Amino acid sequence: MLIDDVEVTFEGFVPFKNELRNYVDYCRKRVETPIKKIHVKLCDDGLVDVSYQAYGEKFERIRRVTGYLVGTLDRWNDAKRAEERDRVKHVGGAK
Repeated sequence: MLIDDVEVTFEGFVPFKNELRNYVDYCRKRVETPIKKIHVKLCDDGLVDVSYQAYGEKFERIRRVTGYLVGTLDRWNDAKRAEERDRVKHVGGAK
């Protein structure tokens, strides 16, 4: 079911439309990006489990090369491109 441009599915009960709209509002208050999908499930203990999927934020990759911040490599010469290609890539963050 589509509620305010959000795909809403439910499991274990048949909610009223205004109840689903409340779940959409609830999820929108918790994230800054637009909500894509919401799934509402009635649990055995009578509580409701609400899960949602939001659209990802777009970002531009920034590289730090000898003290300069650059977004793309299109203005680099062949030597600098080779240096970037051969560089050891570190993934993940501090733990």
